[in-house]
Amino acid sequence: MRLLVDYWRDRFDWRAQEAMFNRFRQFTLPLAGIDVHFIHEEGKGPNPMPLLLSHGWPGSVAEFHKIIPMLTDPARFGDDPADAFTVVAPSLPGYTLSFKPNQKRFSVVDIAEAFASLMTGALGYKRFGAQGGDWGAFIASCLGYRFPELMIGIHINLLAVRRDVKMLENPTDEERRYLTQLNQWLKEETGYQWIQGTKPTTLAFALTDSPVGLAAWILEKYRSWTDCGGDVESVISKIDRI
Repeated sequence: MRLLVDYWRDRFDWRAQEAMFNRFRQFTLPLAGIDVHFIHEEGKGPNPMPLLLSHGWPGSVAEFHKIIPMLTDPARFGDDPADAFTVVAPSLPGYTLSFKPNQKRFSVVDIAEAFASLMTGALGYKRFGAQGGDWGAFIASCLGYRFPELMIGIHINLLAVRRDVKMLENPTDEERRYLTQLNQWLKEETGYQWIQGTKPTTLAFALTDSPVGLAAWILEKYRSWTDCGGDVESVISKIDRI
């Protein structure tokens, strides 16, 4: 934490990050009773596919800064321009630029419905694809389930599965390992979900009051959730990434 905070305070170039982020076309639109912020980058190809990207926690649309140019302009990276996408990347309601104090809460279903309205009603796409990781994977899955007529397809890099152990009455060895890992995860790694989901305001005062506290709250997840052996920077550089 000391090394990260020292870098953040003395050497991190926020203006460079700001300039990088502001290269993307960004908009704010009244939708579902709130102001939804989103990136909207047109694809460069003969028939770009509309693609909705949904981020997760802890995260934001800034996570997509490297992949958006690859998706929108594949020819620039040596790939087929016929594979171009037009990317729409909203900030999830309740996150960063889609948040104002005292606005209503959104469930996964609420977010999926808002994003379907964004893509079709507001932006005029008849059908689109959706990709998501973490919380965004739940949103993409919900879009596929609730709006199949609108979806070209979905891609997720987190699979939302049931946690009901009763469905495994006579588990195999592989399923038994899964249950052991699941129980370990539920015991050791979900505390943040309960406090953020039930008493977020109390936590918010503490984290907002202490930038170091907020950094530690988030960095702990990168340390626990990556195969880093306790050394986060062996897999993710603090420079411009963490």
